[in-house]
Amino acid sequence: MRELLFVCVHNAGRSQMAEAFTNSLAKVKMLPVHARSAGAAAGDEINPMVAAVMEEIGISLEGQRPRQLTQELADNANLIISMGCGIYADACPARIHVTEDWGLEDPKGQPIEKVRAIRDEIKAKIELLLTELGGSR
Repeated sequence: MRELLFVCVHNAGRSQMAEAFTNSLAKVKMLPVHARSAGAAAGDEINPMVAAVMEEIGISLEGQRPRQLTQELADNANLIISMGCGIYADACPARIHVTEDWGLEDPKGQPIEKVRAIRDEIKAKIELLLTELGGSR
Protein backbone atom coordinates (compact mmCIF):
# COMPACT_ATOMS: atom_id res chain seq x y z
CA MET A 1 0.00 0.00 0.00
CA ARG A 2 1.39 3.39 -1.01
CA GLU A 3 0.80 6.11 1.57
CA LEU A 4 0.43 9.67 0.31
CA LEU A 5 0.52 12.76 2.49
CA PHE A 6 -0.90 16.08 1.33
CA VAL A 7 0.43 19.01 3.34
CA CYS A 8 -0.93 22.52 3.67
CA VAL A 9 -0.78 25.23 6.30
CA HIS A 10 -4.16 24.75 8.02
CA ASN A 11 -5.31 21.40 6.56
CA ALA A 12 -8.74 22.93 6.13
CA GLY A 13 -9.15 23.10 2.34
CA ARG A 14 -6.85 21.97 -0.47
CA SER A 15 -5.13 19.15 1.37
CA GLN A 16 -8.47 17.84 2.66
CA MET A 17 -9.86 17.79 -0.88
CA ALA A 18 -6.76 15.98 -2.15
CA GLU A 19 -7.04 13.35 0.60
CA ALA A 20 -10.74 12.78 -0.10
CA PHE A 21 -10.28 12.55 -3.88
CA THR A 22 -7.32 10.19 -3.56
CA ASN A 23 -9.08 7.78 -1.23
CA SER A 24 -12.33 7.87 -3.21
CA LEU A 25 -10.75 7.44 -6.65
CA ALA A 26 -8.18 4.85 -5.52
CA LYS A 27 -11.01 2.74 -4.14
CA VAL A 28 -12.94 2.95 -7.41
CA LYS A 29 -9.81 2.08 -9.42
CA MET A 30 -8.87 -0.64 -6.89
CA LEU A 31 -5.40 0.82 -6.42
CA PRO A 32 -3.34 0.10 -3.30
CA VAL A 33 -3.10 3.79 -2.42
CA HIS A 34 -4.17 5.56 0.77
CA ALA A 35 -3.96 9.27 1.52
CA ARG A 36 -3.82 11.43 4.60
CA SER A 37 -3.47 15.16 4.94
CA ALA A 38 -2.02 17.44 7.57
CA GLY A 39 -1.20 21.05 8.28
CA ALA A 40 1.87 22.79 9.62
CA ALA A 41 -0.49 24.89 11.75
CA ALA A 42 -3.70 22.85 11.71
CA GLY A 43 -6.88 24.90 11.84
CA ASP A 44 -9.94 24.30 13.98
CA GLU A 45 -12.35 23.11 11.28
CA ILE A 46 -12.72 22.32 7.60
CA ASN A 47 -13.46 25.37 5.45
CA PRO A 48 -17.29 25.24 5.10
CA MET A 49 -17.12 26.35 1.46
CA VAL A 50 -14.72 23.48 0.71
CA ALA A 51 -17.05 21.00 2.41
CA ALA A 52 -19.97 22.39 0.38
CA VAL A 53 -18.29 22.10 -3.02
CA MET A 54 -17.14 18.55 -2.25
CA GLU A 55 -20.67 17.62 -1.15
CA GLU A 56 -21.93 18.95 -4.53
CA ILE A 57 -20.06 16.12 -6.25
CA GLY A 58 -20.98 13.45 -3.73
CA ILE A 59 -17.88 13.42 -1.53
CA SER A 60 -18.56 14.17 2.11
CA LEU A 61 -15.94 15.66 4.40
CA GLU A 62 -18.20 15.06 7.40
CA GLY A 63 -16.22 13.79 10.35
CA GLN A 64 -12.94 15.12 8.93
CA ARG A 65 -10.93 17.49 11.09
CA PRO A 66 -7.71 19.35 10.43
CA ARG A 67 -4.73 17.25 11.54
CA GLN A 68 -1.41 18.60 12.80
CA LEU A 69 1.61 17.54 10.76
CA THR A 70 3.86 15.25 12.78
CA GLN A 71 7.13 13.52 12.12
CA GLU A 72 5.30 10.18 12.28
CA LEU A 73 2.88 11.19 9.50
CA ALA A 74 5.80 12.31 7.35
CA ASP A 75 7.82 9.17 8.08
CA ASN A 76 4.93 6.89 7.12
CA ALA A 77 4.38 8.55 3.74
CA ASN A 78 5.85 7.25 0.50
CA LEU A 79 5.06 10.53 -1.23
CA ILE A 80 4.55 13.99 0.29
CA ILE A 81 2.92 16.72 -1.77
CA SER A 82 2.47 20.29 -0.61
CA MET A 83 -0.47 22.16 -1.97
CA GLY A 84 1.27 25.43 -2.79
CA CYS A 85 1.06 27.22 0.49
CA GLY A 86 4.66 27.84 1.40
CA ILE A 87 5.32 24.62 3.28
CA TYR A 88 9.05 24.42 3.83
CA ALA A 89 10.86 21.89 5.97
CA ASP A 90 12.25 24.54 8.33
CA ALA A 91 8.75 25.95 8.94
CA CYS A 92 7.21 22.61 9.87
CA PRO A 93 7.24 20.86 13.21
CA ALA A 94 8.20 17.72 11.33
CA ARG A 95 11.23 17.52 9.05
CA ILE A 96 9.36 16.75 5.86
CA HIS A 97 10.74 16.06 2.45
CA VAL A 98 8.25 17.42 -0.05
CA THR A 99 8.34 15.39 -3.23
CA GLU A 100 6.52 18.03 -5.20
CA ASP A 101 4.52 21.22 -4.77
CA TRP A 102 1.30 21.70 -6.70
CA GLY A 103 1.15 25.50 -6.44
CA LEU A 104 -2.60 25.65 -5.86
CA GLU A 105 -4.45 28.77 -4.78
CA ASP A 106 -5.89 28.88 -1.28
CA PRO A 107 -9.70 28.58 -1.30
CA LYS A 108 -9.98 30.60 1.93
CA GLY A 109 -12.07 33.71 1.36
CA GLN A 110 -12.68 32.88 -2.31
CA PRO A 111 -16.12 32.98 -3.99
CA ILE A 112 -17.74 29.59 -4.54
CA GLU A 113 -16.95 29.61 -8.29
CA LYS A 114 -13.24 29.89 -7.50
CA VAL A 115 -13.44 27.15 -4.83
CA ARG A 116 -15.10 24.89 -7.42
CA ALA A 117 -12.29 25.63 -9.89
CA ILE A 118 -9.67 24.77 -7.24
CA ARG A 119 -11.59 21.56 -6.43
CA ASP A 120 -11.65 20.59 -10.10
CA GLU A 121 -7.92 21.33 -10.49
CA ILE A 122 -7.16 19.11 -7.49
CA LYS A 123 -9.31 16.30 -8.89
CA ALA A 124 -7.50 16.47 -12.24
CA LYS A 125 -4.10 16.34 -10.50
CA ILE A 126 -5.20 13.37 -8.37
CA GLU A 127 -6.49 11.51 -11.43
CA LEU A 128 -3.17 12.02 -13.18
CA LEU A 129 -1.21 11.00 -10.07
CA LEU A 130 -3.26 7.82 -9.66
CA THR A 131 -2.75 6.97 -13.32
CA GLU A 132 0.99 7.32 -12.81
CA LEU A 133 0.91 5.27 -9.59
CA GLY A 134 -1.32 2.62 -11.17
CA GLY A 135 1.32 2.03 -13.81
CA SER A 136 3.95 1.37 -11.14
CA ARG A 137 2.15 -1.29 -9.09
